[in-house]
Amino acid sequence: MRIIPRNGQRPKPDRGVEATLRARGLRLTGPRRLVLDVVRATESHPTAEWVHRMVRRRRPRVSLGTVYRNLRLLVAQGLVKELPGPHARFDGNVSEHHHFTCLACGSISDVQGPTTEPHSRALCGRVTAQSGFSVTHHRIEFYGRCLECQRRAGRKPARRRRPAP
Repeated sequence: MRIIPRNGQRPKPDRGVEATLRARGLRLTGPRRLVLDVVRATESHPTAEWVHRMVRRRRPRVSLGTVYRNLRLLVAQGLVKELPGPHARFDGNVSEHHHFTCLACGSISDVQGPTTEPHSRALCGRVTAQSGFSVTHHRIEFYGRCLECQRRAGRKPARRRRPAP
């Protein structure tokens, strides 16, 4: 799997990203673009240290501090999400979705919003009705064992059920 495109294979700049940053008086610098490209190119929800290792493959002089500053800025601008936990992880998928964390290997996988949407919307409605809170957003986290860890442990993976109509 290629995380960073080779020179000459760089995708065209995302004008939306550039416009978002410029509208806030910020530039899309080389290191900033590369940090964003790395986070968006993986589904592994990387740590800042992992992003730094990938960025240094293309720009060896970029410091870990530069990567952290750029990740924080990209999170603040809504271009990347930060996942809470003992070690901050980052997600280039800013669409509505939830996460599944494997308790054995620590991998984090996306659970697409449509899978949980009718139930999460109903839950938000119940929280509002019972508490009077104004819910602006929410996060649902799932925990268990991923398919690979289930196979390694010699267990049959959980059966996939068809969604209810």
